[in-house]
Amino acid sequence: MRPIASAALFVLAVTAAHPAAAQDVAAGERSWNKCRACHQIGEGAKNLVGPHLNGLFGRHTGEVEGYSYSAANKGANLTWDEATFAEYIKDPKAKIPGTKMVFAGIKNEQEIKDLTAFLKQFGKDGKKM
Repeated sequence: MRPIASAALFVLAVTAAHPAAAQDVAAGERSWNKCRACHQIGEGAKNLVGPHLNGLFGRHTGEVEGYSYSAANKGANLTWDEATFAEYIKDPKAKIPGTKMVFAGIKNEQEIKDLTAFLKQFGKDGKKM
């Protein structure tokens, strides 16, 4: 086999084995460690400093029963989807000025995708879907 063809096949094999933008749930779970001081997720999750995050995607801001939200969060009138969450988690105070969430944000796009994949596993009841 020619060296150029051999190199091309190698590159193709490597890129096929590692999709560039794939979501990695295990990496998202590691990223979740940044969140767990204030939030819970899963069966039996409770509100802490922040609300539990079960069933986050599709939910409206300020909607978790029993959690005392800021007026800004209640009035934001947002529905959590991947794009809204990505904007928010990069800089919570920029997305919802007046939120009481104190978090510097996650700037890395891949880490946000991975965290999103991890969070999307959990339904409203906290069970993995």
